[in-house]
Amino acid sequence: MTQEGYLLLGLTVIVGVLAAVVTFALLKAGSAARQASRGVVGNGENAFMQAALEEALAKLKVQERAMTARAEASERLSSEITARAEASERLSSEIIASMTSGLMVVGAHGEVRILNPAARRLLGLPDVDFQGRNYREVLASSPLAEVIEESLSGSEPIVRRALPLKSNTGASHLGVTVSRIFDGHGALSGVICLFTDLSAVVELEEQLRLKDSLARLGELTAGLAHEFRNGLATIHGYARLLDLDRLPAEYRSYVQGIRTEGDELGAIVTNFLNFARPVDLTLMPVDMHVIAERAADDIRQEARARHGQISVKGEFGTVLGDEVLLRQAISNLCRNALEACSEAEIAPRIVLESAIDTTPRQLRLTVADNGPGIDPSLGDQIFRPFFTTRARGTGLGLALVQKIVVTHNGRVTVAANPIGGATFQVSLPLAHE
Repeated sequence: MTQEGYLLLGLTVIVGVLAAVVTFALLKAGSAARQASRGVVGNGENAFMQAALEEALAKLKVQERAMTARAEASERLSSEITARAEASERLSSEIIASMTSGLMVVGAHGEVRILNPAARRLLGLPDVDFQGRNYREVLASSPLAEVIEESLSGSEPIVRRALPLKSNTGASHLGVTVSRIFDGHGALSGVICLFTDLSAVVELEEQLRLKDSLARLGELTAGLAHEFRNGLATIHGYARLLDLDRLPAEYRSYVQGIRTEGDELGAIVTNFLNFARPVDLTLMPVDMHVIAERAADDIRQEARARHGQISVKGEFGTVLGDEVLLRQAISNLCRNALEACSEAEIAPRIVLESAIDTTPRQLRLTVADNGPGIDPSLGDQIFRPFFTTRARGTGLGLALVQKIVVTHNGRVTVAANPIGGATFQVSLPLAHE
């Protein structure tokens, strides 16, 4: 091979090597470019996914905060509703407990749901819980039980019905209103009964009727009493003109009897005129303790002479009235008690006791004795003119006492004394301070 041949071969080899190197370099460069391209695409996907996750987490946090806020608001609202319900229930209980009228709620099956303190006081019931008990068991034979039964079985409400009660501690007259209670479906669920004490109103009506009766009686009998008095004065005068010493002995007792009976009839007519005459009151503040002490002093010596005693005790007050008439009324009661004991040959024990009733603002003065007492069946008959249970009584003493007390807007009643005898109670309104 020639030198040119070797030179050509060498150049061919060099060119082939260079071509191989260039080819390899190009292949490397392409591979690197592809790898670089794949790296850029992967990084973009990762960034997008990360951003999407962050946005989702942010939304979840916002929703969580919103739900927490709503839960807190709901909890606050629930607490507020509970507090309002408790306050409303407490207010309802306070209103029911503070009512001056009696409130009784009875279920459809007769069970007592509500019975406030005023109702227990008016009905004379003990201060215990009656809830759930049958109303007939609670009220026993009270007329109020019949009214509630009438409302449960009837269809019309009961409005302002007056009921008399027999209770030593509660009211004597009630004004009752009963209404039916229905649920949301229109079914009967019970009755509500409201009642108030009408005792003071009934007593006032009785006083007005008594005042009217006494006024009519005075008008009808005053003239008749005057005519009797004139006739008795004539008989008494002629009887006094007769000289007993100049009369035969067998006639002297007759004339003396005429004189005695004339004097007694004259005293009766005088007392009746005092009873029938309209009362003119001289009103002033009167200390009833002074009145009671003076009335007791009037008969104290006579009571001691009969081996008895009279005492004054209790809490007294001041009334607006006529001092002379009030003293006459209390003295008549004391004198009546003393004579009752004397006729029964009992050593008199007479007690004048006073107490203050702050609710109606009244003074209650009682005159109690240990005599034979008064038959309960007589009732108010003992206050009628000329009604008496004593052999020598005129029947005008207690009638005059009643007239004086009623004229002072008061009331006088009689009852049996627990230790025997009779008890007269005078109730008078206290003077305003």
